[in-house]
Amino acid sequence: MGGREWIGNSVPYLVAPSGAQGDAWAAEAAAEGRRGSQRIVQAGEVEASAAVAELLGMVAGQIVVTRRRIMYLDGEPCELTDTYYPVDIAGGTGLAGTAKIPGGAIRLLADLGHVGVRVREDVTARSATGHEREQLRLAAGEPVLQLTRLTLDDEDRPIQVDVMAMPPRRQKLRYEIRIG
Repeated sequence: MGGREWIGNSVPYLVAPSGAQGDAWAAEAAAEGRRGSQRIVQAGEVEASAAVAELLGMVAGQIVVTRRRIMYLDGEPCELTDTYYPVDIAGGTGLAGTAKIPGGAIRLLADLGHVGVRVREDVTARSATGHEREQLRLAAGEPVLQLTRLTLDDEDRPIQVDVMAMPPRRQKLRYEIRIG
């Protein structure tokens, strides 16, 4: 990743500015003089794991829509992101396919009447799985940071869960919170 620290900020991924057409990740990286890209490796309906089901307020094994992506920074894989949506929100929409979504997923959700108003993020450190080691090009024994983000609407209904795995080297997560 070019040897420079990356400071990750969640805000660009929570709100889609009016008329936004671009890729929030590419724009964030470009603002830092870097190159960000992503590849969607899988999309569609899957059975929810116990952890995802609990966050979405459903039973494990129920069907959800998922989008799985590999994020790249300056051409190097830097994050694996799996996003999950309740099927009654995302089924049959662009969220269930592998094509780029004009304006992004947050814009599409808003167009469908689902706007996030509250987010909870949990960050943990853990051992990388074999798949993560391969995809992120990690050495044996190298850990990952896992960021799990739950987005809720104004009725406290879960509308999206993101599970991200990233190498901790040169990674810094930044949270700015307005009080009052």
